[in-house]
Amino acid sequence: MSDNRQSLSDLGSITGAAQQAAPAAATLGDVMPVNNSGPKPEPMPLREQIIDKQGRAYATGRRKDAVARVWIKPGSGKIVINGRDQEVYFARPTLRLVINQPFGVAERTGQYDVICTVKGGGLSGQAGAVKHGISQALTKYEPILRAPVKAAGFLTRDSRTVERKKYGKAKARRSFQFSKR
Repeated sequence: MSDNRQSLSDLGSITGAAQQAAPAAATLGDVMPVNNSGPKPEPMPLREQIIDKQGRAYATGRRKDAVARVWIKPGSGKIVINGRDQEVYFARPTLRLVINQPFGVAERTGQYDVICTVKGGGLSGQAGAVKHGISQALTKYEPILRAPVKAAGFLTRDSRTVERKKYGKAKARRSFQFSKR
């Protein structure tokens, strides 16, 4: 076993020799760059804009038992649901707030007109379905908005639904009231 002790100064001379050898090898074209922190990640390719002949983007939104078909196009910010204005269809301000959330996150409030038809479920589920559909349609019309809308969690379908009633139970899990006599 040989006693091969090296100090920091010896290490400096070794790296100096390696740097002098690198330019000579660089002419051969076989050298990796000195600052090699791995391959540079290429930016993600932007998705294509998907619009129909009328210049609208279409998407389907779902929440609980509600299904919303949503079309968006540039406009003044008018939202029509099942042929009625949003103030008429969703009378509660909280529901109107829910369906306008994607525009707030994308900073596009009042820039798009929305036409949608919604079926099934109650008003809360329908508002969630419209929000999901608007988010999907926005990303199809302007693919650059996908990152902020996805970060807010609006592109993910909320899969929570009501659990079915089981036999021998009053509801899904609730037992019948116990009677002593």
